[in-house]
Amino acid sequence: MKDDFHKIGWYASRISAKLPSHVFQPEPRRLWGGLAYLIVVAAGILSIGLFDLHPVLNLLISLVLGASFAGLGFLGHEILHGTVVKKPWLKDFLGAIAFFPLITGPRLWTQWHNLTHHVHTQDEERDPDAWLSYDQMSKSPLLRLVYRIPFPIRAFFSFLSLTLTFSVHSFRMFVSYIKETGTSHKKELWVQFIIPLAAWTGLLVWLGPLKWLFAYAVPLLIANFIVMAYIATNHRLNPLVPVNDPLANSLSVTVPRWMDILHFNFSYHTEHHLFPGMNPKYYPLVKEKIKEMWPERYHEMPFAKALVALWKTPRIYHQDTELLDPRRQHGYGSLGHGLDPDYIRSHHVDLKQPDANESELKKKVVSAVKDKKKPSHARG
Repeated sequence: MKDDFHKIGWYASRISAKLPSHVFQPEPRRLWGGLAYLIVVAAGILSIGLFDLHPVLNLLISLVLGASFAGLGFLGHEILHGTVVKKPWLKDFLGAIAFFPLITGPRLWTQWHNLTHHVHTQDEERDPDAWLSYDQMSKSPLLRLVYRIPFPIRAFFSFLSLTLTFSVHSFRMFVSYIKETGTSHKKELWVQFIIPLAAWTGLLVWLGPLKWLFAYAVPLLIANFIVMAYIATNHRLNPLVPVNDPLANSLSVTVPRWMDILHFNFSYHTEHHLFPGMNPKYYPLVKEKIKEMWPERYHEMPFAKALVALWKTPRIYHQDTELLDPRRQHGYGSLGHGLDPDYIRSHHVDLKQPDANESELKKKVVSAVKDKKKPSHARG
């Protein structure tokens, strides 16, 4: 029911009054972390390109490059929310550099993430990042075929696909927005897509296929996995919701302090949806206030436990609050609706039965019709 949810402003207004004013100012010092990552990326690519290193050493450099690509992506996310610098041209320029390895332009990211995902989080129809419902799956012959695959096999390939998901989804969003966007912004989208693509293709020409594999392809897979491991836990254990309520539709994960430093506090995701214009440096303060005021509504979980919960639950929504395995007709609760990450269990779902909400609606209609047939004095 919509009465069970609150919009972002309802929470934000109550928390803002309890926070110091400086937390709403941009934090340009965060750029030092980005500079460090850029130096590491340049050093790694040059080392692979200029020296004939052992493949094992090249692979180790690839791991570092992949982690750096991901770190830059997290910083780019921060920059393009306007929490590092405020000047629009500088924000876009720095955001373009940070997202350069992921080939995601600032115009695309702002439209896709800031203006759509944040505004319609976990809305079945309008959030481009929301997972599909049973009704949506049922309309696609290909998806129906995919979901006939046994759940353990799907879970394995679902995690394996995290190495590609961000790049594939980013390209899908690019194609989608190219079709919808006006002429001036369409040119901007194309330029911001072509420049990094041309640069990484040029790197392939310079290094040759084998060295390029270590310098860019493998790091990109690693970066995809790191970024998507967070993104997958941000919302995919939460229900679909009729109101954009960050405490209902988002999950914050807990990680060691060194990971929060490397990933620019990206783990504080509920806090981010409450205050996307606040620098993540201050999200620990926001978390304190949320846990003081609404501890029963706040969702928090160790990162590793959230990933295990993702592995053990399917990725189809049924009646908004259930995670469904249509092949076995097994349902699992979502966060706030029975999901216990320490003891994940399923229950049978009869997909032949009408939707519970639909049944309830029919009962109300029948009751109203009967009521109308009663004499006026009987209706009181």
